[in-house]
Amino acid sequence: MDPIGASCFSLHLEDSQRAKLEEQQRQEEQFSEAITSIRSLSRYDGRTFKTLCPQVLAALIAASFHVVVGISLAYSGILIPQLNDTSSGIAVTKAESSWIASTIVIVAPIGGITGGFLMDTFGRLNTLKLAVVPSVIGWVAIAMAQNVPMLIVGRIFTGLASSWGTSPAVVYITEIARVDVRGSLVSFGPALASLGMVLAFLKGWFLNWRLVAWMSLGYSILPLILIQVFVPESPPWLVAKGKIEEAAKSLRYFNKYQPQPEHRTETLAELQLALLQKEHQIKLEEDSKRGSGILTIAKEFLKATGYKPLFILFGLFFFQQYSGIYITLFYSVQFFQAIGSSINPYLASTLIGTVRFSMSCANTYMMRTFYRRPLLMVSGLGMCLCMAFSGLFTQWILEGSSTQNWVPTTLLLLYVITSMVGLLPIPWTMTAELFPIEIRGVAHSVAYSAANLLMFASVQMYYVLLDWWGGIVGIQWFFAVISILASAYVFIFVPETHGKKLSEITNYFSDSGAIYILSRKKDKEAQKRRTQSRVPKRDIVKSGNQNEKLINSV
Repeated sequence: MDPIGASCFSLHLEDSQRAKLEEQQRQEEQFSEAITSIRSLSRYDGRTFKTLCPQVLAALIAASFHVVVGISLAYSGILIPQLNDTSSGIAVTKAESSWIASTIVIVAPIGGITGGFLMDTFGRLNTLKLAVVPSVIGWVAIAMAQNVPMLIVGRIFTGLASSWGTSPAVVYITEIARVDVRGSLVSFGPALASLGMVLAFLKGWFLNWRLVAWMSLGYSILPLILIQVFVPESPPWLVAKGKIEEAAKSLRYFNKYQPQPEHRTETLAELQLALLQKEHQIKLEEDSKRGSGILTIAKEFLKATGYKPLFILFGLFFFQQYSGIYITLFYSVQFFQAIGSSINPYLASTLIGTVRFSMSCANTYMMRTFYRRPLLMVSGLGMCLCMAFSGLFTQWILEGSSTQNWVPTTLLLLYVITSMVGLLPIPWTMTAELFPIEIRGVAHSVAYSAANLLMFASVQMYYVLLDWWGGIVGIQWFFAVISILASAYVFIFVPETHGKKLSEITNYFSDSGAIYILSRKKDKEAQKRRTQSRVPKRDIVKSGNQNEKLINSV
């Protein structure tokens, strides 16, 4: 072949290869853009309730274990008053009562760590099934208890079951839910836990604590049956474990009412499967580049994006716990008896559980609509006012200068409502928002463990706080002071996360100090300088017109 012909041939090959490479690169870019999130397939989703039914059913069943979790949390509120009765058969001291109430919380860090390992190893639904085992052991131990150690052992097992039965459910719902309804479906868990509290107080009102424990076995076993019969495992977890056929079957279940996507030969389930496989491959590549291990994670925590949000959350959880939110739940019946309420304490506790359940449902809308910081500050201020006036009326009632016994109960119900506006739910939500992706899983576990340790300490210290502050009046005023300090803490330190991209939150911690109001002031000053240095467009146009007139006149 002559040199010219050879060069033309080679040029033709280069052009052909270049065109193929460009086309391949274009397709890769399009596909890469498509697989960044499963949400890219949302344009194919049929937006009808029928298409959503499989996800709603699966979310309800996965969250159904929250009912017995709510019963476990509220159970000490009905158990301790009945144990203080001489006919209970088990005598308890104040110290033993505080251990019975708080033990369920102390095992939460252990349950969170082991639960995370279990759901990553054996699957989300299998971990929910395993949670039935410690739950059954715990309730049987409580129901058959002949002494305080047996009650504490039972509470330990029910606490472990609570950890194993909540986190996997939230992860499962997050992975199977459509993006636009994910928040609403995740809220099934807290709502059903509040329903469990209502059931616990209602039963404690009329039934013996042993019978309530026996009945709780049904709420433990029913989720196991429902999961086994009706819902499949999480598709992302199945893909991560290489179980492609099972993942395809699971996706067909969740998309069985979806219409055939237009201009596509694949079903929506097949498209989602392809994207999940590609996403998993990219994640593996990113993990191999970034590295892993304890040392790598420790280095991330030493960065400002690691330790700053951790300290902020620790402070936020401190104010949450010592503002009385969980103390009034764990000792609800005793609390209402102490304030001199004329309303039956079991009825009042049931009303509190009902209010929590209603606010859990309403909270879905508030969290989606309003900013986090105003909700937290309004919540703290409202809790402060409710507790302060409740303490004042309690003092008047105990002194005999007032007969309005209904007022403290009403104020405590309002206190629960204001707590549900912000200070109770938002700190738990922010554990998933403040940390960078590299350490989000570990950091969430650390923050969750710290919060539960603080909860244990606050619940354990209830009788100590009563002695420190001179009784039920003083402790209510203590809760009021902590609540208003919580609002001040949020105003000074806690950044806004609503409507912010995760990258923007990470950049805030890496670029700013730990004091939010100072960083906001700097941002406003910088924006003002940029505005002043920028010449308005209309002035430029006006100046240009004047110059044009000058040139024409010359």
